[in-house]
Amino acid sequence: MTRTRTQRDGDRDRDELTATQAALAAEHAAVYGYGVVGGRIGAGRRAEAQGAYDAHRARRDALRRTVRDLGGAPQAAAAAYELPFPVPDAPAAARLAAELEDRVAAVYADLVRAAGGAHRKEAAAALREAAVRAVRWRGSGVAFPGLVERAAAPTPSGAAGPDSDAL
Repeated sequence: MTRTRTQRDGDRDRDELTATQAALAAEHAAVYGYGVVGGRIGAGRRAEAQGAYDAHRARRDALRRTVRDLGGAPQAAAAAYELPFPVPDAPAAARLAAELEDRVAAVYADLVRAAGGAHRKEAAAALREAAVRAVRWRGSGVAFPGLVERAAAPTPSGAAGPDSDAL
């Protein structure tokens, strides 16, 4: 079957909306996660955690508007999220912050692929910002930010997926 230009455009629009909703979900999770980070991080890095929290809130709010502009209803935040590991102290809080940034970068990499024009430029900027924050929290970088998860082993059956409330 030959697809018409309208069908291709519709598929692209649907893909962009889906990727934007995924980025919004990741930002909701990051805002929640930084609430935990802020409560456990040492005083020396508290301003850094606050800045990241504020940046994720701003991105979340912008993504809500973008979802509406694309004709969708913005996904609401979950009441709570499952942390990927216990966060009893400042070193664990820094590891959580790096993990949050890696996960956010991954969904923005998908959005860069799905979006076009100004939305693509914004997604690329968000990917870059998340990658830089991850390096600051971790102390080292990765070759291809946003693609780290793809290099890892496949997710076992029954593990948290993109629609779960896991961070």
